[in-house]
Amino acid sequence: MSTELRARQLGYRKLNDIVRAQDGHIVIRDCFGERFIGSGASDKTITIYGTPGNALGAYLDGAAIEVFGNAQDAVGDTMNSGEIIVHGHAGDALGYAMRGGIIYVQGDSGYRTGIHMKQYQDTCPVIVVGGTTGSFLGEYLAGGLLIVLGLGGGGEPPVNRFTGTAMHGGLIYLRCDEAPDDLPDQVAARVATDEDMRRIVPYLQGFAAHFGVDLTALTQCRYHVLSPKASPKQLYTIN
Repeated sequence: MSTELRARQLGYRKLNDIVRAQDGHIVIRDCFGERFIGSGASDKTITIYGTPGNALGAYLDGAAIEVFGNAQDAVGDTMNSGEIIVHGHAGDALGYAMRGGIIYVQGDSGYRTGIHMKQYQDTCPVIVVGGTTGSFLGEYLAGGLLIVLGLGGGGEPPVNRFTGTAMHGGLIYLRCDEAPDDLPDQVAARVATDEDMRRIVPYLQGFAAHFGVDLTALTQCRYHVLSPKASPKQLYTIN
């Protein structure tokens, strides 16, 4: 049993009040930029048709959100757990300060994807972008995994400028023939090993399942792994 809502008729305040009060499966149609959908949600599934506005799934705490369309800025802002699936593109600051859960974007994402992502013990946030990302991918990255696939490209790095600026934790995986040649001094790049690939295969399987992509096309390619050269202790303490 599901609850169906027409976002355009309700406005974002009333829409969010209803979403917070409902359990189970919620279907939202005619979405045209309504903000904060699913903010803090847990134990429910939200399916959206259209374009949700900023801060979709902010502070998400276990719910599942699936968007059949594009999404605007700050998807998954500070989310703790759960899953967000976008059958389209996402805007800037995707996964800002994300602490757990998984975000899948079929297309491209904007500037500052994964900025300030972090992890604690076994809780590892993950973002998978099928296309390309804007500048400052993984800025201030402190933990988690960023995977950028560059589907439809010609094998060049699927990122823009300033990738990994001030990165001090986590890992960035890029599906490309050669690593970016303009990385910051504190970021190291290497060709992904078999062990590296085993780490991300479950997320590639998830991406393939959600978007109908051939898994072989995702795994039988060269990846580069970006990691910080210095540990957080070296960056922020005096010995």
